[in-house]
Amino acid sequence: MIPRVPTSVVLNNVLGEAPAEHVTLGWLTGRLGDRSFGVILLLLALLGLLPGVSAIVGVLLTIVAFQMILDRPGPVFPLRVAFRPFEMRRLASVIRRTVPVLRYLERFIRPRWATPFEATKRVVGGVVLLLGASLFIPIPLSNVPSALLIVLIAFAYLEEDGALLCAALVGALLLSLIALVAIWEAMSATGWPSSLL
Repeated sequence: MIPRVPTSVVLNNVLGEAPAEHVTLGWLTGRLGDRSFGVILLLLALLGLLPGVSAIVGVLLTIVAFQMILDRPGPVFPLRVAFRPFEMRRLASVIRRTVPVLRYLERFIRPRWATPFEATKRVVGGVVLLLGASLFIPIPLSNVPSALLIVLIAFAYLEEDGALLCAALVGALLLSLIALVAIWEAMSATGWPSSLL
C-alpha cells in the first residue's frame, strides 16, 4: 500500500508549481486532484477566520458543500469565480503560515478509523453546509468557532483521520445546538413564539 502523502507536502508542491503573479481557483483545484475538496475547505475556512470576508467565504463554502453532498469528483465554481485571478502572494502567504502548523499536527493526526470515502464526503458536505451558513451571522467573532470547526473537519478529512473527524462533527453538532438555543432565547425575549399561539 502506498503511504498517503501528507497535506503539508501537497500544499508545498502547489506552491512550487504556482505561477509567479496570479492564480485562479480553477488552477488550484486542477492541481489538487482527490485532495481538492479537503484543501479548498481548509483554505476557505482559514480565510473565514479573518474579519470582513466571512460572508463571501460562507457563499463559497456553501457551493463546495452542496457539491460534496452531490458526490461530485471535485469542486466546480461558476466561471466568473473559477477564473477570476487573485494575487499569488496572498495564497503563498496563507500556505506558508499553514504548512508549519500542518506539519506539527501531522505528527499526531494520521489515518485511523477508516470510513467509506463517498459516505464521508456527503456527511462532511452536510455539516460544512450548516457551519458555512453561520458565517453569514452579522455578530462580531461569531465566524470564529464555525471556521475553526471547518478547519478541523477539513484536516481530518484530508488525513483520513476518522477519530478527529468524529470529534469535529460532535463539536459541530454542539455548536449548532448552542446556536439554536441562542436563537430561541432571542425570539422568546421579543415574545415572538407566544404571539403565534
